[in-house]
Amino acid sequence: MSSMVVKYCPNYYKITEFEFLDSDYISERLVGFYKKYVCSIDTNNTEEVEKATCVDKIISKYIDDYAFRKEMKKELLQIKVKSSVSNVLKVIIDNIIKIFERYKEDMTRKIYIARWI
Repeated sequence: MSSMVVKYCPNYYKITEFEFLDSDYISERLVGFYKKYVCSIDTNNTEEVEKATCVDKIISKYIDDYAFRKEMKKELLQIKVKSSVSNVLKVIIDNIIKIFERYKEDMTRKIYIARWI
């Protein structure tokens, strides 16, 4: 693991050292995809670095926010990857980013009105 990866992904150790429940197979796989992805980026390619930084923030939010984690798990189960796809990891990472964008959009659309008692 390169120190350059930690430079662009400040939550790397928080994510990789987080302990999920033994029965939480989805979180385990998600962290595995994260590790594989951020360790495989070309740090000279700005697009890949930006994407890795974005994924780092998303997975950090996944760890910190129960509501987001619940939504992400539900959406991850819906991902379909065609057998003809050569880079499965890229498809999964792209879907993780799409799920986050939809979640963020939904949460900002909903306006919660506090009720005074």
